[in-house]
Amino acid sequence: MSDKCDLCLLGLIILSSLISDISGVNKFIRSGVNVSLSCNKTLSDCKSTTWIHYNSFSDSWRVELITGWIKNKDTERHERLSLESDCSLNIKNVTEEDYGFYSCEQYVNYRRQGTDARFSLNVLHASSSQTEISPGRSVTLSCQLYSYTGFFCDDLVSSGGVELLWVNQAGVDLNTDSRYQILSSSDQYHCIITLTTTLLNEDNNREWRCQLTHRNQLQTSVTYTVKYSNDASEHSSS
Repeated sequence: MSDKCDLCLLGLIILSSLISDISGVNKFIRSGVNVSLSCNKTLSDCKSTTWIHYNSFSDSWRVELITGWIKNKDTERHERLSLESDCSLNIKNVTEEDYGFYSCEQYVNYRRQGTDARFSLNVLHASSSQTEISPGRSVTLSCQLYSYTGFFCDDLVSSGGVELLWVNQAGVDLNTDSRYQILSSSDQYHCIITLTTTLLNEDNNREWRCQLTHRNQLQTSVTYTVKYSNDASEHSSS
C-alpha cells in the first residue's frame, strides 16, 4: 500500500510540474485554430531538425512529423503541417487528434545538439450528437479537453488548477440556472463536461460557451451557437 501511495504522490508532483508553466511547455488551445511551436534552434538551418509527436493513447504513439524539411506523408494531417525558417512547427486547423507531446530535436552525426524544445498540446473541443435541433427538443452539448498528462480530471482540477465551465453569453456560470443540467466526467484520455437543456423559441442564435481556466485565469474557450434551420445547428469557435 505504501508503494502505491508513493507512486500516486510522485504522479501528482509530476503533474504539478507539467502544468506549472502554462505559457511555456503547456499550451491549452481550442480546436479549429492554428498553432506554432517554436524550436530551440542552435544550427544554421533546419536540415538536422526533427519534430516528433508522442501520444501514448494512440496506436502510433511516436510519429516523426518532419525530418529536415521533409514531411512524413504517412500521417493523415501532413498537409496541415509546415516548417518555418527558424524550424518552428506550424499546425493549421487544430483538431482533437493533434493533442499530445511535441519535441523538436536536432542532431549532427547522431549526436544531439542544444536543448530540445518540448510542448504538451491540450485541445478543447465542443460538439453535439443531435442532428435535428428545434424548440421543444432536448439538446446535449459536450465539451472535451484532450490532455496529454494521462491523469484523470479530478487530479487536473485538484493539483493542476484546471477547470471546465459552461457559461452563457454574459459569462454567467450555467450551474446557477436550474434550466441546465451540467455533468462532469473523465477518463485517462480526456476531461468532459456536458450541458443538457430543453430548447426554447428564444434560443435560436443563442451562444453557450465552454471555457477552460487555469488557476482561475481564462486560457481558452469554445462557443456553440444554436441555429434553428434545416442545417439543425452551427458550431463556431471564438
